[in-house]
Amino acid sequence: MKVMIRRDAAGVLSAYVPKKDLEEPIVSQEKPDLWGGTVTLANGWQLSLPEMAEGTTLPITVDARKLSED
Repeated sequence: MKVMIRRDAAGVLSAYVPKKDLEEPIVSQEKPDLWGGTVTLANGWQLSLPEMAEGTTLPITVDARKLSED
């Protein structure tokens, strides 16, 4: 699914899923650089993010895979 990842002025990462019209903060991430690992959204969704080059700028739209809602 297409997901837009962005960082707000306060430095909080969030994910926006256009098909669901859903925007949720990212509450945890598997890897410190974000890419190539899983992230957990505030609503409980876990998304697997693709590998990206170091220094990838935000906002960016990526193809993420939804792993679970728990």
